Order: sequence, then structure tokens, then C-alpha cells
Amino acid sequence: MQKKALVVIDIQKDITKNYKDIIDNINQAVDWAVHNEIPVVYIRHENLSVGTRTFKPNTAGAEFASDLKIVSNHIFTKYRGNALTSEAFTEFIRQNEISEFYITGADAAACVKSTCYNMRRANYGVYVLSDCITSYDKNKIEKMLNYYESKGCKIISLCDLLS
Repeated sequence: MQKKALVVIDIQKDITKNYKDIIDNINQAVDWAVHNEIPVVYIRHENLSVGTRTFKPNTAGAEFASDLKIVSNHIFTKYRGNALTSEAFTEFIRQNEISEFYITGADAAACVKSTCYNMRRANYGVYVLSDCITSYDKNKIEKMLNYYESKGCKIISLCDLLS
């Protein structure tokens, strides 16, 4: 049996635009994972670029959104779009022999995209929860879902997951 994890990407206070549209769905996915004894992993972005205004380390904007359900201490920080660039996260994957990921989060056209692409390149099973992702430009979501699928990700809805 393949080991799974639910991954919540960048649902932080600086992602104020559009995340409210999906937070209830993400929290339901978290409940599903807990009920099914699947680890819930939280990925935080910290922006180290000079002059950045978002995701600055040690600022309120880099904290998780207050309405995000936190159920584990599997919290990993990344400094680039791809969550696999976090050595601590890749070590967690290795130690727990995880090979399938259910992806939620922001931004569909940036960090979620990079993470999904690189997970598929590493030959992991990737399931993108279509109603648990958002983007700064919501018009790009459909295009991103097609992109994920073209890279070998499976697109499912929260309803599919819960049934």
C-alpha cells in the first residue's frame, strides 16, 4: 500500500486574496486526512529577496492564516516555489516512505505549480484537489488544472476525496 500525505501549501496571512474561497474546503480535507490517519503537511513560504513585501521571515504575513486548521507539527519552510527544495520536507518524505500526495494551497500558477511539476518529475503520485487551490488570478486556475493533468497529476474534487 502506498503511503500518502495531504500537503497544504502557503496558506499564510500574506495570501489574503482569494484564499477565503477555499479555506473551508482545505479544512475539510484536513479533517479527512486526520480521520484516515494520513499525515497533514504544512508548507510555509519565506521570501528572502531584498525589498520583498510579502512572506518576510518573522513577520505576521509569513504566519499561517488564522482560520487554517493546524493538526500536526509537520511544518516545513521553503524559500523557493517548489516545496521539495525544503530539505526537511524531503527528509520527512523519505523517512515516512510517502509516495502519494494530495495537494491543496496557493498559488496555483506559482508554488503549487512548481511543487506538482517537481513531484511528478520525482515520480510521486500527485492528486490536486481542484476546489482546494487558488491563485492571485483565479482566471488561471482552469489553465493550471490542465497543466497539472498534462504533467501526470490526477485532478479530483473535495467531494471525490470524501466519497
